[in-house]
Amino acid sequence: MLVVTVLSCLTAVTILSFRPDQQEPKKLKNIKVFPADFTYEQVDHAMDGFKADLGVRCGYCHAPSKENPRKMDMASDANPKKDITRDMMRMTMEMNKKYIAAIPHADTTKVQLITCNTCHRGAGKPFGKVNNTPPPPPFEGAPPPPPSGQGK
Repeated sequence: MLVVTVLSCLTAVTILSFRPDQQEPKKLKNIKVFPADFTYEQVDHAMDGFKADLGVRCGYCHAPSKENPRKMDMASDANPKKDITRDMMRMTMEMNKKYIAAIPHADTTKVQLITCNTCHRGAGKPFGKVNNTPPPPPFEGAPPPPPSGQGK
């Protein structure tokens, strides 16, 4: 009986001493705009925001993998929209830093930053005169637009 108990304890200790290997964090490749110390999770969270703000999926900016076209090659620069996105990110960061940060506000006021959604509003192409798309209807409570010919 003592031998069985000792063997059981040794078996349990041996099994518990083997921990599954902890996965190494995913390595980011070809990061040009995000800070170098951003984690995979931080970039992935930002990408989720981009998808929501533009109403698109990953394949809108990322190229398919050459080995498996059903998967995205996130590091590839083959899709030209990826460079456009990088330019838009730089522009947005510059506007927030240069203009929005300069607006005086009370410490208790949350500053509204410019984001992709500011112009895109859930569409792949931004609204406005550049691509002749009408903006979505104004939200309830918005002031009415000025009469034609006034308020430029």
